Amino acid sequence: MNKLKEKTDFYIGRIKAGRLKQMKEEIIWIYAYARRYWWQMIFYTALGLGGVVLSLVSSLISKDMVDIVTGMKTGQLVKTFSWMVGMSVSEIIVSQITNYFSNKISYNVDAEIRSDIFEKIMVTDWESITRYHTGDLLTRWQSDAGNISNGVLSFIPSVIINIFKFISTLWLVVKNDWTFAVFAMIGIPFSLIMSKTLLTRMQNQNDKNAAMNAKMNGFDQETFSNVQTIKAFGLVHLYVERLKQLQKDYINMQLSYSRLTMTTSFILGMVGLLVSFSCYGWGIYRVWSGAISYGTMTMFLSLSGSLTSAVNSLASTVPSVISLTTSARRLMDIVDMPREDYSHEKEANEFLQKHKQDGISLTVNDLNYSYSNGTQVFNGASFEAHPHEVIGLVGPSGEGKTTMLRLLLSILTPQEGSVILSSSGDELPMSAGARTIFAYVPQGNTMFSGTIKENMLNVCPDAADEEIIDALKTACAWNFVEKLPDGINSEIKERGGGFSEGQAQRLSIARAVLRHAPILLLDEASSALDVATERQVLRNIMMETYPRTCIVTTHRPTVLTMCKRVYQIENQHCRLLNKDEIRNLIDNF
Repeated sequence: MNKLKEKTDFYIGRIKAGRLKQMKEEIIWIYAYARRYWWQMIFYTALGLGGVVLSLVSSLISKDMVDIVTGMKTGQLVKTFSWMVGMSVSEIIVSQITNYFSNKISYNVDAEIRSDIFEKIMVTDWESITRYHTGDLLTRWQSDAGNISNGVLSFIPSVIINIFKFISTLWLVVKNDWTFAVFAMIGIPFSLIMSKTLLTRMQNQNDKNAAMNAKMNGFDQETFSNVQTIKAFGLVHLYVERLKQLQKDYINMQLSYSRLTMTTSFILGMVGLLVSFSCYGWGIYRVWSGAISYGTMTMFLSLSGSLTSAVNSLASTVPSVISLTTSARRLMDIVDMPREDYSHEKEANEFLQKHKQDGISLTVNDLNYSYSNGTQVFNGASFEAHPHEVIGLVGPSGEGKTTMLRLLLSILTPQEGSVILSSSGDELPMSAGARTIFAYVPQGNTMFSGTIKENMLNVCPDAADEEIIDALKTACAWNFVEKLPDGINSEIKERGGGFSEGQAQRLSIARAVLRHAPILLLDEASSALDVATERQVLRNIMMETYPRTCIVTTHRPTVLTMCKRVYQIENQHCRLLNKDEIRNLIDNF
């Protein structure tokens, strides 16, 4: 009694905690994607119901066939046999069509969920999304989305089909001999009990699987992205051992669950045998007593299996729903995160077209920003930049130079203060929708796999080859690109492979120049270049007739003499340096 009371209290507690309400919300979320395919799902359900009817008709025809062959019933053997063949072929056709529509719906739902989740991840607040490991995001985007798309049909349509299958089969059994129904139903309570046993373990296992998959994906992604570093430090053996340990943990977790399912399957199998042999024994007795024919006994044996199958399918719906809602919850965690503000995108595009030829100024006013962990980076920071100017941002590592550029791009949102874009008396508050006004060269190697030309066309799809070459010349990249066998059609490997760091940086700068954006942000973008090339690139950029506003962050003060103004980022402020302070930075470098 105490154990029963504990279980009752546990489930009541779960209900009070809102788990059922949460599952309802998750199911509604799943079918927000599936609802566009209602007609296909209805057609799929109709095909499934038709398949059940064909199966029942086939059982009746098989009964008549056996009775005719055994002489217990007169009839046309050839005609009955033809009907049996026809029903069998029809079942195969309906089964294949059902499978086709099942796959079609799953593929469509999978594609829609993946594209929607991908888009939402890309427009999610940057600081929020970086709380998740890349491996975890990939697991949610791939495995969880796939789980939902594959399981959509295992809920409402399958439930309807299996309920209809159970009721119609039971009706046919009772109609012919109600005593057989008793034997056929023996295994049902055991199936329900076993499913209930699996329920809690299934939910826990789904959570463990998701966490382990995320961990392994993260390990794979980081390892393959850092092969050179692993080799350089002689860490190959260490990482092989780490992989083996992860695999061992994964295998142990799966084997633990497999032992439970094996035990459950064994019990269900033994119950199934008990039901089958009981039906056989009762059928033989009924035939010997003359109560039923051989054909009727054959039909009953077939229908008893259908009854058990329908019940098992219905019972398995509960673990399936648990699995689906677990995946939905993990995806909802992503899509419910704060979104970037693109509401001013149209306004920003109009502002860009109106003032592109005049140039656009940027003004930072009393900017306050703290990371979510409480670390304050800026407190009242201000500076300004105008067309045909190069503005330098200098300061020690970790003081906020890169953070400032992220604030300018609205990748991060300040708690107070503003970033204002202005031109000819018009002003536009900076937002995510105004990023078309910027071109950005971040730190590190940011070239994508593909050709040089494809990388360039990503930011300017209509650019002619001559425009691409001009941008490469501006970035001092054409001198090595023209020597390549395929020129601008040369392949760039993953993470800029095939090119030196300096060459990859110049390609990144060329890509930004080709965008012809009014404001160019360079974040340590020339750190891999020699001093002469660095100065030449900046000189080329500012010699263009295009009224570009250029903001540069750098640890190397050698280019500061080219800057109109230089701001020192320190103590959470942007302080304008005078000529003597700039000279001291250069002399002490």
